[in-house]
Amino acid sequence: QVYLVESGGGLVPAGGSLRLSCAASGRTYSSYRLGWFRQAPGKEREFVAAISWSNRFDYADSVKGRFTISSDNAKNTHYLQMNSLKPEDTAVYYCATRTRPGLYAAANYDYWGQGTQVTVSS
Repeated sequence: QVYLVESGGGLVPAGGSLRLSCAASGRTYSSYRLGWFRQAPGKEREFVAAISWSNRFDYADSVKGRFTISSDNAKNTHYLQMNSLKPEDTAVYYCATRTRPGLYAAANYDYWGQGTQVTVSS
């Protein structure tokens, strides 16, 4: 079992920045890879960013060049730096872990955090 707690969400104006954190605990000694997803009201959960098994960072086209994923392994904490935020980035953001291949599909992730709300005003 891996427990994930997101933080760092909030209300920001368009063009602003936020850094989301995802603190992991539990079986963090197990090998896993982290992903970030988001879900806007009335929409399906969508892929945002993730780390592949080859330690490659991958991003959705909609956030490429604006969002950056990183990790502090000593703290078991992962981050999503979000710059140049747009109103369409408004959503609940989730971090999740997977031990299976396939970083784009939410179904491949086993453990999820509770989510943190990000609201970008126009």
